Amino acid sequence: MTGGSFPTAGTSRAEPEDGPLRMLSRLHARTLEHCADLCALVAHVAECGCDEQARRASQAAVRYFDTCPAQYHADEEEDLFPALLESMAGSDAVCLRDLTSEMARQHRALEAMWQRLRKPLAALAGGQGATLEGAQVQAFAALHRSQIEREETELLPMAARLLTDDALEQLRGSMRKRHGEPI
Repeated sequence: MTGGSFPTAGTSRAEPEDGPLRMLSRLHARTLEHCADLCALVAHVAECGCDEQARRASQAAVRYFDTCPAQYHADEEEDLFPALLESMAGSDAVCLRDLTSEMARQHRALEAMWQRLRKPLAALAGGQGATLEGAQVQAFAALHRSQIEREETELLPMAARLLTDDALEQLRGSMRKRHGEPI
């Protein structure tokens, strides 16, 4: 899965390739690719056990999910959501508050799900046999897909319409500082 099934965020305004909404879209696409890899890993481990390919795939999953989703959740919760809510100052922002609160709750659920998946993946990454529960991986991937679809179709287009250039530049700076590299 490449994440290409969702429209690119920020298409309603001329945002540069290194703009923060496009950066979030790229992070979403990368997360969907890693979720697809995790789903494929379940079948691979069931068929081939803890071979070199399973170890490498598990190591990649642990490296990715230990850092990247937490960083872009922070991008959203610490920078994007407050900027959106501020852009709605003086108007009825109840719908936006509900949306951002629900997304933050889903972030916590994803983080908890990751902690349950991390242990068997770390064992596989270390060359130890472990059972990777297909249902847990599928639920983790499904929640990521569902949330990312909503962010790509609702939240990021809304941000493209509502946020000022200054707010977007501030978000971009925070994201670059948090990630420590171009996204």
